[in-house]
Amino acid sequence: MPKASEVHDMTDDVLMEHIRTSRQELFGLRFQNATGELENTAGLSGARRDLARALTVARERGLQLDREVSD
Repeated sequence: MPKASEVHDMTDDVLMEHIRTSRQELFGLRFQNATGELENTAGLSGARRDLARALTVARERGLQLDREVSD
């Protein structure tokens, strides 16, 4: 998971791709947690925090966010 300074340094295109992959990762982790396959539940909150950090930076920049997978 990138640090806040690394997220701020991303270009708009890289940031949008990071948001897209973070949403997919979070969806997968939530699915694993629901089926009892997830061993490290701390990764779930870390992934959620990482996505929130990236979304905050995107909103600060005024980027249009599309919602392919719900978060």
